[in-house]
Amino acid sequence: MNRRDCNALLLGALAPACLPVRAHAQAAGSTPVVLVVGDSLSAEYGLARGSGWVALLEQRLAQAGRRVRVVNASISGDTTAGGRSRLPALLAQHQPAVVIIELGGNDALRGLPLQSTRDNLRAMIRASRAAGARVLLLGMDMPPNYGERFRADFRALYTDLAREEKVALVPFFLAGVADVAHAPTLFQDDRIHPNERAQPIMLDNVWPALRPLLPRG
Repeated sequence: MNRRDCNALLLGALAPACLPVRAHAQAAGSTPVVLVVGDSLSAEYGLARGSGWVALLEQRLAQAGRRVRVVNASISGDTTAGGRSRLPALLAQHQPAVVIIELGGNDALRGLPLQSTRDNLRAMIRASRAAGARVLLLGMDMPPNYGERFRADFRALYTDLAREEKVALVPFFLAGVADVAHAPTLFQDDRIHPNERAQPIMLDNVWPALRPLLPRG
């Protein structure tokens, strides 16, 4: 199977037959890729370019001498359905070693069914693994005004998926940002998007779970 045929399969069904192509590319000395698929929390919405947590991750890896390339495929306003539809092409193009999935918040804000969010995230996890990547899922929470039942079900969505699919999890991506007394100082004026002061905290939330997934070297 040549690379063109394999890419075509990835775009359609993410067939496991494509795995040898990725393995060959890495064996040939290509730089491993960490692919981030997220929404505005990862897309530097309202921030100076290069100050978001994904950019800080790239800097941390470089400072540590880790030979890893970070690809930020996050789009402000994206939902799990959007991420699911975009993922096959991203996997084919970048052949990542690790996929970080940071989606679901916009689903909840738009009142989309939790089952749809669950199904989309599950499909993204399985597609990433079928392409040979390790997966890190970033969990989210909702404000209290959404009701405790909904909040509990929404939080459980991530923990249940991580357990069922056996993937790494950050239980709450905005821990230390949205759940602290001085939270207003860590958000932009819209009170939705974290500001530049919050970005290192967000990276520190991700790093312990990501580090064991990174390729050696």
